[in-house]
Amino acid sequence: MSDSTAATIQSARSSFFPPIRLAVSLMFLMNGFMVGAWAPKIPDFAERLLLSKSELGLMILLLGAGSLTLMPVAGALMARFGSARVAKIMAILLLPALLLLTYAGKVWFAAIAIFWFGGFMGAMDVAMNTNAVAVEKAMGRAIMSSCHAFWSLGGLIGSSTGGLLISRFGITTHATIATAAAVVMLAVAWPLVLKDPPAPAEKAERKRGLPLQPLPWIIGIMALFSMVPEGAVLDWGAFYVRQELGADLVLSGFAFAAFSGTMALMRFLGDLVRDRFGAVKTLRGSALLALVGMLAAGLATHPVMAIAGFALCGLGIANMVPIAFSAAGNIPGMAPGVGLSVATFMGYSGLLAAPSIIGFAAEHFGFAPVFLFLPVLLLVVFLLAGLARHADSIRH
Repeated sequence: MSDSTAATIQSARSSFFPPIRLAVSLMFLMNGFMVGAWAPKIPDFAERLLLSKSELGLMILLLGAGSLTLMPVAGALMARFGSARVAKIMAILLLPALLLLTYAGKVWFAAIAIFWFGGFMGAMDVAMNTNAVAVEKAMGRAIMSSCHAFWSLGGLIGSSTGGLLISRFGITTHATIATAAAVVMLAVAWPLVLKDPPAPAEKAERKRGLPLQPLPWIIGIMALFSMVPEGAVLDWGAFYVRQELGADLVLSGFAFAAFSGTMALMRFLGDLVRDRFGAVKTLRGSALLALVGMLAAGLATHPVMAIAGFALCGLGIANMVPIAFSAAGNIPGMAPGVGLSVATFMGYSGLLAAPSIIGFAAEHFGFAPVFLFLPVLLLVVFLLAGLARHADSIRH
């Protein structure tokens, strides 16, 4: 460890929000902002390229395919260069994505652009989560939940300002302003990002390819089973409340707002909770809250009961994925990037696959049975919560 790195770590342990924490928080904010800025561009994207709903669905599937393709690549690169360098490189490569999507006039070019966007968004995601693990170790306290809260905040800022900018100035100006804002976030974070050298075990892991020991895959299942319910509520909660419980348009919107609002709030508070009670107890309590909330939503006979259930579910799910990622990045004898690439790959696979699978199941059985099945996944996370003890190794 260099003298400068040692000094950085010593400074980090004596401050609640040191520069290295600001840097990784800004990386999460930038990534979420780019995703949020893309959302209001989708209607114009489809109209400009004359895409049908099914063709647009295939394009969005390409975005997910890009993420899942480059996430393992990021893990391999971190095994050689460390998370700081990889996160910065992936962030630079992500920057032109909104401009590429805006200027895409041909379907083939748009397909490349959206794969590019998804790929470097996902690769940066793995790298910045790995850097967050390194910052947790340097500070000796949990920060992962607040990092994910900054990602949610970035998504909110990107989506809420995007529609306004597009309606006032057009898609080109919006893409330019959004890209410039992302450049500023990255520029501020750049010199402050914690430099983490590769761990000794990384070369062996890289030669083997995917890890052979079961622990990262089991933690990956925890991430998967945490993110499937999250995707279910975000994509189908409002539809369920409106179509099956008879809510009006305004009330049905509260299904999404209640879930995302409580989730964002608890993510900002989650690190304090985790530091107070430990990762295992926090994960078990979170899984139980989410399970009870999902059961309440599935058994609801009135829209307000379902919305209250989704709000409770948001409180629980908020910290489940951050804890799983911290655990994956602290597996003994394994490089943080290797464990995290497995957990993020599996987790985001569930988030991407869940909407279509749930939509198919709901078409045949209705949404209530689906929401009553999801607690089974949350129960599995509760039973596996003991593995979250690896997340507490940041204190040692």
